[in-house]
Amino acid sequence: NTEIVGMIHDGESRFSIKGKPIHHFLGTSTFSEYTVVHSGQVAKINPEAPLDKVCIVSCGLSTGLGATLNVAKPKKGQSVAVFGLGAVGLGAAEGARIAGASRIIGVDLNSNRFEQAKKFGVSEFVNPKEHDKPVQQVIAEMTNGGVDRSVECTGSVQAMIQAFECVHD
Repeated sequence: NTEIVGMIHDGESRFSIKGKPIHHFLGTSTFSEYTVVHSGQVAKINPEAPLDKVCIVSCGLSTGLGATLNVAKPKKGQSVAVFGLGAVGLGAAEGARIAGASRIIGVDLNSNRFEQAKKFGVSEFVNPKEHDKPVQQVIAEMTNGGVDRSVECTGSVQAMIQAFECVHD
C-alpha cells in the first residue's frame, strides 16, 4: 500500500520538523539516516555484508529479478528489453541473463549506466534521447520486428507504453 504515511499499527508518523509531521514513505522512510519502522518491515543483514553495497541494492534487485523470472518468463534464446537500468532494471537484466536470453537490450536516458549494466547481462544499449524516432521503433528495427519480452522498471507511463509497443506481435 503506497498510501501508508505512518506506522502500520497506528498510522502515526515518528518524524517531525518544527512540530509538523513528516510522513513515512511506504512505512519505512529509507532515505533517513535513522528511522523507526514496524518489525515486519525489517530484514536482518549478515554482519559481514558490506553496508555500502547492501543499502544500494535494497529490494530493487530482487524486485526486478523476480519480475523477469516469475512474470515475464523469458525462454532460453529469446530477446528481452529492459526499460530503466537502476537497481530494479539491473535485477531484471540479471533475471533475463539467468533465464538464458540471447539478447538483453537496456533502455535508459543515462548512457553512463550501460557499462555497469553489462555486468548484469545487458548486451546492447539504447538511449531514447539519442534517436529521432520512438525508442520502440528503434528496438523493432534492431530486432527485426520486436523483442520477445520487455520489462519496464521506471514507473513512467511513457516507458510502459514504449515497453509494450517494442514487443513483437
